Amino acid sequence: MKKLIIMTAAVAAMLTGCTQKNNAQQGEVENNDTISTVYLTKEISPEALVKIYKALSVEATGRVAVKMSTGEGSNPNYLKPELVKNLIMEVDGTIVECNTAYGNAPEDAQDDRNNSANHWKVIERHGFKPMFKVDIMDEEGDMKIPVRDTTHIKYDIVGTHMANYDFMIALNHFKGHPMGGYGGALKNLSIGCGSQNGKAYIHSAGKMEVLDMAKLWTPEYVGDQDGFLESMAAAAQDVTDYFNGKKGIIYISVMNNMSIDCDCVDHPEPVKLEDYGILASTDPVALDQACIDIINQQKVTATNDPTDLLNRIDKQHGVHTIEHAAKIGLGNRKYNLISIDK
Repeated sequence: MKKLIIMTAAVAAMLTGCTQKNNAQQGEVENNDTISTVYLTKEISPEALVKIYKALSVEATGRVAVKMSTGEGSNPNYLKPELVKNLIMEVDGTIVECNTAYGNAPEDAQDDRNNSANHWKVIERHGFKPMFKVDIMDEEGDMKIPVRDTTHIKYDIVGTHMANYDFMIALNHFKGHPMGGYGGALKNLSIGCGSQNGKAYIHSAGKMEVLDMAKLWTPEYVGDQDGFLESMAAAAQDVTDYFNGKKGIIYISVMNNMSIDCDCVDHPEPVKLEDYGILASTDPVALDQACIDIINQQKVTATNDPTDLLNRIDKQHGVHTIEHAAKIGLGNRKYNLISIDK
């Protein structure tokens, strides 16, 4: 199996039990290399989510969008309302979603999220409504925002409601994904923020601008895997640019319930990995790389087996999203991992 790992000495020490903080500050390392900071807590709780948010020292101000997946209808692995409630209340945030670019089998049609009417039913069934303010950003259409990397896509297509927000918290559930290999910050920013047309545009690496369900999942449109992954990186960069042009954006990833399947899969494969913790950064590339590195460091035991997830990431060339995101300047693959646990 190919190793998907880029690690600093500080990270290696952290994952083997050493919690000493590296003295190098972000952006101040030898040889003019840049290095980002990723914070870690092994506690997964409502209180820990607020604590790691505050560790970033970036205040979410203005109209705050919390981009997260509220989960496919019969998927049990999504981040639960009880876990995220303290953070969302802390920032007075609105959970934002977009409709999907696929439908389920007839027997699971009640779980579809490819139209707003059904999507709202799933959101309510999963307990997010009326507990939180929730917004389906493409419910009233979509808009185009510019991208810096035009290798495949010439712009990004997002829900019009994105314009209603000043700050974004990308609240990611790290896990596998059938097409992307893994799902983390970069996928949440790109596919997650894309409207239905935007999802089709990214998945087809710029070939389909208006969703055609009958054609999208054919080899003609989804045959370029690296093009899809590079399009995700480009779209993630432009969402980051969009909010950095307003009041800002931060990234938090929860490593729990890590199936090889995404929260968008109605009946995911069983979880074989133990829960790990919560990570956060102001750099989405470093954050995704840190999560990948952690999975690579997991030892196979009777209750913890990373093999299937690593195989899926390898098969889908998932790490290439991180590689391309770093190449186009979205963030750094090198980082210091700093525990906030005492």
